[in-house]
Amino acid sequence: MMDALKLQQLGIGLEWMNPLNETFAKFGIATVDQQAAFIGQCSHECNHFKTLEENLNYKAETLHKLWLQRFPTMEIANAYAHQPQRIANKVYASRMGNRDEASGDGYRFRGRGAIQLTGHDSYWHCGQAVGADLVANPDLVSTPKYAALSAGWFWSTHNLNAAAAAEDWVKVTKIINGGTFGLDERIALTKHAIAVLGA
Repeated sequence: MMDALKLQQLGIGLEWMNPLNETFAKFGIATVDQQAAFIGQCSHECNHFKTLEENLNYKAETLHKLWLQRFPTMEIANAYAHQPQRIANKVYASRMGNRDEASGDGYRFRGRGAIQLTGHDSYWHCGQAVGADLVANPDLVSTPKYAALSAGWFWSTHNLNAAAAAEDWVKVTKIINGGTFGLDERIALTKHAIAVLGA
């Protein structure tokens, strides 16, 4: 169980105590290694539990580099630069269960939560699992309760308890990140959480 002292030692706000405990109970994240890996990964993913929404404020050069197929020329990229809503609607259009760019689904179902929940289908499936209509109320995922629960849903559906139990921090990172970006920090945060939770 997370308590106020452990949260303080981890540098996490008190508003996360009930959401984390509820998430651990609901998704069977039970051991010190599993809980510590969850906290370490989420902490890296959401700026130490402070940033619960994707930042889509990109300059043209970055758009052209990250999504070359969507922004094949600098002219197209410049037309979208520093317009997060338009960027999300374009880059997330017609995939992950989203409709076309004009529908606004890309921005409506942009990345939110402690592990970024993205796309209509993820919002729908996660909502079914946690008992909330996240399609009708996607902003709920930017609150501690559903930011934690949606991360727990992702954790559970990707069988991350097994990788955490094996202390395979690289595998956990690859499943969450798609690569090993921020691996050293993720491991450091996880090991710190192991020390705090295991004390």
